[in-house]
Amino acid sequence: MSMERLHSYWRMPYIELPQGEKGGNPFLEIPKAKDPKSVHLIWKGKYSYIVMNKFPYNCGHLLVIPLRQVADLSDLEKDEREEFFDAIIKAKEILTNAIRPDAFNIGFNLGAKAGAGIPQHLHCHVVPRWDGDTNFMPVIADTKVLPQSMDALWEQLVKFA
Repeated sequence: MSMERLHSYWRMPYIELPQGEKGGNPFLEIPKAKDPKSVHLIWKGKYSYIVMNKFPYNCGHLLVIPLRQVADLSDLEKDEREEFFDAIIKAKEILTNAIRPDAFNIGFNLGAKAGAGIPQHLHCHVVPRWDGDTNFMPVIADTKVLPQSMDALWEQLVKFA
């Protein structure tokens, strides 16, 4: 019996980053990209943007991020807050139209102790879910299997942005 291999090719650039760079804030650089596909940027408004999560929990995992670096919801100005929450709804609609999930997990990790990887910059996770999308892999192998490449999914999602 041969051993099966799963490839998480998108993780190598993160693994190879020098330790000091892992603590930076890519959320400030993503909206400046000249090529939206290169950073998987789906939509950009005046105060916020929607991007595919580079290290997703599930296929289609999106992040909604304010353009301005703020750590908490209460730090957003009224106009920023309005567009930010509209963008969360937009992210959900994009996923609904593009890949038709059965449900969603939508939420925030506010602060490092709550699990925020970039605690200095508020972001909302919009994670599509399907009936039966949880299997044995995350439980016994600490591995999530994603059925589609980031680039192919970006092509599908951006049509609905």
